[in-house]
Amino acid sequence: MLRQIALVSTTGDAPLSEVAQTAAALQTQVSRDLGQFWRAQACVSAFGSLSDIPLGYWPIVVSDTMPEPGAAGMHLDRHGNPYCLVECGPTWSLAASHECLEMLVDPFGNRLVAGPSLMPDQGRVEFLVEVCDASEDSAFAYKVNGILVSDFYTPDFFAPTAVPGVRYSFTGAIIAPRQILKAGYISWHDPVSDEWFQQVFFDEEPAFRSLGKLTANLKENLRGLLYRHTPERMAAKRARLTPETTSAAKTSMKLQAAAGAAKAMSLQQRIDEVIGQFNG
Repeated sequence: MLRQIALVSTTGDAPLSEVAQTAAALQTQVSRDLGQFWRAQACVSAFGSLSDIPLGYWPIVVSDTMPEPGAAGMHLDRHGNPYCLVECGPTWSLAASHECLEMLVDPFGNRLVAGPSLMPDQGRVEFLVEVCDASEDSAFAYKVNGILVSDFYTPDFFAPTAVPGVRYSFTGAIIAPRQILKAGYISWHDPVSDEWFQQVFFDEEPAFRSLGKLTANLKENLRGLLYRHTPERMAAKRARLTPETTSAAKTSMKLQAAAGAAKAMSLQQRIDEVIGQFNG
């Protein structure tokens, strides 16, 4: 099914020109990259305001600073349809890409895949599918049309053992099944104990932790439930945004705008020449 994704900003810090550039990059990423591995098709469009978004679109909303860490991410509206909130900042395109890919692969935030647990004392468990969380840090991102976008894992990420030549994430940063990278994490449910567990890499080394038995709130999906129990995910993102990372992101966006402006000027000159010929 072809999904319709709307990218829109409610803050002047992310003007429509940046939104349009990012929407074009996300469209290329979804069609060219994600589509190779996951059954997901989408048309990503930029809009100037929330009221411009047609019916049937799933919004990704770029907003000012979130009131609390759990606000950013994917949510469900009053009718059960997904939408995403992205905190505006120097690398907001990375977060928008992250949410777009995860919304397309698992629109309702409850997709589970069975596999062997990462913990030695557990058997088969149910992993929550969050295609960007294992390698979500900017260090593992890549660029599309000069715009920073998120790495994501492939379906082989849940394979029981590593196989030479297999691609576990799009960029190749993940080199083994169920491997998490710095500032990433993975979550799973143990059906025997009915508890949720995570492996997190927010400190110097990966670590296991138990979240206990969890119950989602009304109309809350599993992804949102685990977001509430993983407050480090937003703190880690902010901490890892070095001056070099933010400067590079700003420079890339400016270069993209300059290239677009030059192309537009050249096209406008050609249009003027054509019109002049007919008027002459």
